[in-house]
Amino acid sequence: GRGSFARRPARSAASRRGAGVADRHTAHMARLFVAIWPPDDVLDRLADIERPKDQGVKWVPQDNLHITLRFLGDADETEVAARLDDTLFPAATAVVGPAFDLLGERSLISPVTGVDELADVVRRALRGLGTEPERTRFQGHITVARLARNARPRRSAGHRFDATFDVTEVALVASTLRDTGAVYDTVATWPTR
Repeated sequence: GRGSFARRPARSAASRRGAGVADRHTAHMARLFVAIWPPDDVLDRLADIERPKDQGVKWVPQDNLHITLRFLGDADETEVAARLDDTLFPAATAVVGPAFDLLGERSLISPVTGVDELADVVRRALRGLGTEPERTRFQGHITVARLARNARPRRSAGHRFDATFDVTEVALVASTLRDTGAVYDTVATWPTR
């Protein structure tokens, strides 16, 4: 297939896009999502933003910042990768910003536009896979902080941030939940065209 298989150690941005062969010989159910990893310069700019100590706001580590195109929940990595191998991903330009905003009651986000067609291609390719229901409407964003029930993100929400970047690849990512938070591991990547 076209997919480039790579494993990345937890919290290692440098090896996130490395090449190699995944150690996957049998079907494996994992908590999966398809995502865009922003380029390092955008991640560095996000990491440099002041992170106020607002009550109930837990900032997402730099290595975990991404744009989710489709969250699958538990799914068979081999089946998902096979479907994505047969998919042509359109080129896209992600436009991030213009400011941090609330998404629901539990997330502080930076909105992202320009990747809707890419998300739709992924949604169609993976129809029927995973334990999570498909969202009816895609809302592109990068989650920059998680909010507790009692959160008061007064100084965090509204913070200005904008960036634009060309999306060069789409990643299949495994998520492992730990007491310290989620650890993301890139399983495979596919280029956009």
